[in-house]
Amino acid sequence: MRHVTMVLFLVTFLAIAPAVGNGADVAKIGIIDFQRVLEASDAGKTAQSRINERGKLMEKELKEKGAEIEALRRKLEREALVMSREMREEKERQIRININDLKAMQAKYINEFKTKESQLIQGIQKEVFKLVEDIGNKEGFLLILEKREAGVVYGPNTIDLTDRIIQLYNGEYAKRGGTVQKDTNE
Repeated sequence: MRHVTMVLFLVTFLAIAPAVGNGADVAKIGIIDFQRVLEASDAGKTAQSRINERGKLMEKELKEKGAEIEALRRKLEREALVMSREMREEKERQIRININDLKAMQAKYINEFKTKESQLIQGIQKEVFKLVEDIGNKEGFLLILEKREAGVVYGPNTIDLTDRIIQLYNGEYAKRGGTVQKDTNE
């Protein structure tokens, strides 16, 4: 009976031991914070700068249009008493048209701004995720999670690959002369 128990113990131990030993290699997991890559990488800073420049230009144009409308209102208020009723109604109609134009311009700019921002971020994301995939393949990672999308609440700094990705991405971005690669499938 002792021999049977000993043999069963050895068989069980030998069956489990390789799985435990390989488990450490198989369960290599990493985390990347894409938002931090956007904020800290050269490409992300450049994209943010472009977005801000375009946003300021749009804001300036909207303010100019708003100032034009306000000037027309003030002029109408000053001259309303000496204008004919038809003339006053025509000026009021023109102001309403300008207000609607301003609203349409604002909606167009918001849509254009969001589209441009999305395009820049998607271009960076595609390049960064390619780097992550390369690291995952080369270094044998089982899984690399995006910190915010995966809902990672805690992860030790030892598995956070963000700083490495930022350095690699900055190097590739500099090699390309400061441009984000265009998608060849578009």
